[in-house]
Amino acid sequence: MNKVSENPLKNRDFSSSPLMILTALFITLYLVSNIMAVKVVSFFGLFYFDAGTITFPFAYMLGDVLTEIWGYRTTKRIIYLTVLCNIVLVVCTRIGVAMPSPDYLAETASAYDHIFSYVPRIVVASLVGFLLGELSNAWLMERIKIRTKGRWLWLRTIGSSAVAYVFDSLPFVLIAFAGVVSAHDLMMMILFQYVSKLLIESVFGTPMAYAAIHLIESYRKAKSNGSLFANR
Repeated sequence: MNKVSENPLKNRDFSSSPLMILTALFITLYLVSNIMAVKVVSFFGLFYFDAGTITFPFAYMLGDVLTEIWGYRTTKRIIYLTVLCNIVLVVCTRIGVAMPSPDYLAETASAYDHIFSYVPRIVVASLVGFLLGELSNAWLMERIKIRTKGRWLWLRTIGSSAVAYVFDSLPFVLIAFAGVVSAHDLMMMILFQYVSKLLIESVFGTPMAYAAIHLIESYRKAKSNGSLFANR
């Protein structure tokens, strides 16, 4: 008589799944933001910002969720892991730039070389801003949580970001674009980047953080009660 194999989901430990998913999304958003940052966007010749400004606040939002649930120490390790992934990105894309391409794909190769020859400078700028901004953001999130005794999540997400974006936007724009755009445009980029990032996180990021934290806490509660997969 053949023994029927058990459902592989039955004995699998899902306790770390939310952390793994958030870490993957956090790193992906940061890598995507670095590549998107190559393009400078202009609205009516008055407002300048890099395209990565659109996605970067959502990485901060995930950083807020990570700190809120798993604390500063865990978030700090994930931030360092993200830095390592960025270094891998730069090394691999630079190898791609150095490799030969057939003549009939010269236009495609030129576009690739142009983008990824510029990315290292963007990544250096982003690494400095990211480390200063994310570490200060996570640290402030935890300090404010202690001071407010766990109340007012919105104050932690917006308040910590309001300070952290200064440490992020200023060094990023100066390192990434100094000598490439005019001094006036640099100032406009710093100002608009700071305001837009804070606005995006306040309007979109904070509600998403509330939803993500509620979902994860419900998941962990269900698992601790043994109800997860109970109907399978």
